[in-house]
Amino acid sequence: MRLTHRVVEVFHDHKRVASHVRRSQRSGHVTVNEHMPKAHQRYANTTPASLIRLAAGIGPNTAILVEPMMRDRPHPEQGYRSAFGILSLSRRYQRQRVEAACERALTINAISYSSVTAILKSGLDRARLAAEPVKPAPPNTNIRGGAYYQ
Repeated sequence: MRLTHRVVEVFHDHKRVASHVRRSQRSGHVTVNEHMPKAHQRYANTTPASLIRLAAGIGPNTAILVEPMMRDRPHPEQGYRSAFGILSLSRRYQRQRVEAACERALTINAISYSSVTAILKSGLDRARLAAEPVKPAPPNTNIRGGAYYQ
């Protein structure tokens, strides 16, 4: 390797195999797309906003589901694969079904590709969520009530 003030060069058997401009700021890095592994190159020009925009093409709930996949991870790129998975479901299932599955996943707070896939495979996207009535707690002499704490 040869490092200068402006350039980083990598040599193998006295032949230069890579070179790129060095970043002037401390604690930063520069990645050249061609130097990335092939599996990572496909995501190189992807942004969270572009994935959310593609998800919105399926429906608003799909976009809402994809957004936290990237927001809740240390690096948004860690959510790209899950987001692309959600988008790819629209090739196997009708868009309305994917949208309904995303709505159900949001309702039950199951924000993952595997949850949406399970909802679609089981057909739960077609079933309405039953609104279960909240049952009052049974009477108990140990419960003091609201007046006790005032």
